[in-house]
This record gives sequence, structure tokens and C-alpha cells, in this order.
Amino acid sequence: SMGGMQVLEWGARYPEMVRSVVALATAGRHSAQHIAFHEVARQAIIADPHWNGGDYYQGQKPAHGLAVARMIGHITYLSDESMRHKFGRGLQDRADFSFSFDADFQVESYLRYQGRKFVERFDANAFLYITRAADYFDLGATHGGGSLSQAFARGDTRYLVVSFSSDWLYPTYQSRELVQALKRAGKDVSFCELDAKWGHDAFLLDSPRLAGLIAGHLERTSRDLERGML
Repeated sequence: SMGGMQVLEWGARYPEMVRSVVALATAGRHSAQHIAFHEVARQAIIADPHWNGGDYYQGQKPAHGLAVARMIGHITYLSDESMRHKFGRGLQDRADFSFSFDADFQVESYLRYQGRKFVERFDANAFLYITRAADYFDLGATHGGGSLSQAFARGDTRYLVVSFSSDWLYPTYQSRELVQALKRAGKDVSFCELDAKWGHDAFLLDSPRLAGLIAGHLERTSRDLERGML
């Protein structure tokens, strides 16, 4: 995601310093759908009266808006299959519907919990600026005059690009766009789409296959550096 964008930026901006890049579940720029989810999340914060135009540090912070923003974001990190597996339509601490706006379903309770926890450790303005920066990121426009392959033209950086089959936030086609651009630029690039049901969050989970891919990539890079081949 954004960490992957940072890695791509470093590879394009400092090719003489970066010998190896591992880009997990990321893209050269955000899609319209991704920007749309970010905008809804930002508006949740801005609509909170405690946001106060961003000047809330001497008063009550926009906790509700930030919690809703996190809930929106968290949905995009999961997949339909993972939510069916984890929650289904299970009820939370009750045998029947309350016929109110309480958190009847487990998934509702989970999202509210994630929102509350996020407010304890994150700043609303930071969320606004980080998501805006990610939406503005466009590797091809910044470093390639509009061409993604030209953005990768400098240096001999080696790339490993990995996507996950159920990740609809950074879908595999975006990783393939990176790989195609790298190949057009004549770069050494490896690509793998891992079959995973957990959505975008799959890259956070323990995966022997992912660990093997990264280890192999780094070992090969280290070996070639020692031999003066990179």
C-alpha cells in the first residue's frame, strides 16, 4: 500500500542507492475507486463538528469522524470471503435482533472496536494528509513525464512485485502494470500473485510462501552484490 509506494519512490528517486525493491500489494498510483474510499473517509472527519477546520488540539478531538474513517478503511482491507469466514451473519452477544441501531452483528461490533482503538493512537489531521498524499502519488507523472516505464529508467535496481488474489484495494492488475513498465525499462523484475483469501491484509499475515519469495530475492541480490554483478 502506501509503504509500497514509498519503496517505489525510493527506487525511482535514488536508484544509485537502492539495489533491491520488494513491492507488496501496491501500485504506481491510486485508482478512482481507491481515491473515492479515501474521500468518503476524509469527509467523515471533516463533517465531525469537533474537527473545527483542523484546529482541535486545545479542545475535543474529532473522535467520531476519525473512528468512522477507520471503519471505512478497514472494510477495504478485508475481502468478502474473509468477512464471511470471520463473521458471517453472526450476532454479537445476543440471540436475536435488538431492532435498534446497536451493533447487532459481529461485523458491526468489530468495525466499531477498530474505530475506537484507532482514535486512541492516531491523529485526524494526520489521516487527512496521509490519505491525500497517497492519492496525489503518481510515479509515472513525477519521475517519467507521464510514463511509468520511464520512471524506472535510471539505475539497476532489482524488483520483486507481489500481489494477492483477493486484494481488491490494490488488485493484481495494478501490480502487473508495474511489472510491464519495469520490463519495458529493461529491469530485472520478478512477479508473483499469491492465492490468499484475506484481502489487502493478507500481506500482514504469516505466509511461508511470501517469506520464501522475499528470502530468495534478497539472497540472490546479496550474492550478486558480493560478486560485483549488481
